[in-house]
Amino acid sequence: MAGPLVSVVMGSASDTEAMKPVGESLTSFGIGFEEKIISAHRSPKKLRDYIEQLQSRQFGVIIAGAGKAAHLPGVIASLTILPVIGVPMRTSDLGGMDSLLSIVQMPRGVPVATVAIGGAVNAAILAAQILAIKHPAIAERLIAYKAELAGPSETS
Repeated sequence: MAGPLVSVVMGSASDTEAMKPVGESLTSFGIGFEEKIISAHRSPKKLRDYIEQLQSRQFGVIIAGAGKAAHLPGVIASLTILPVIGVPMRTSDLGGMDSLLSIVQMPRGVPVATVAIGGAVNAAILAAQILAIKHPAIAERLIAYKAELAGPSETS
């Protein structure tokens, strides 16, 4: 696979630690990615310009982490036909429920796949599953991963 297939977007540098497992998991599946910090609120033009060029660069999935108002995944989904996976960040105010509801309660026509609060690893696995449709090597790694999750098989 030439070039990155997943864009990992965060609204703030403070999200990088919580989103670190995304990169680690994608790397374990052999999936190239790039990370960007772009605020939907403070830099909307920069975000639009970045998202609009992803499809022509052959990206397949966008993972967006956001906290508090958590508009980033929804704004991104409004700008592209690429699948967007939202990762709600845990917050000090409401424990992440604010983030979760902001991401999952999208209006009709602008879907965002949403994982659990702090569910960075599941976001990476979901991205891998989406990409596995076109990339047999990723599918093979996912099959091995799922077999490892299941543990040793029982024999009679």
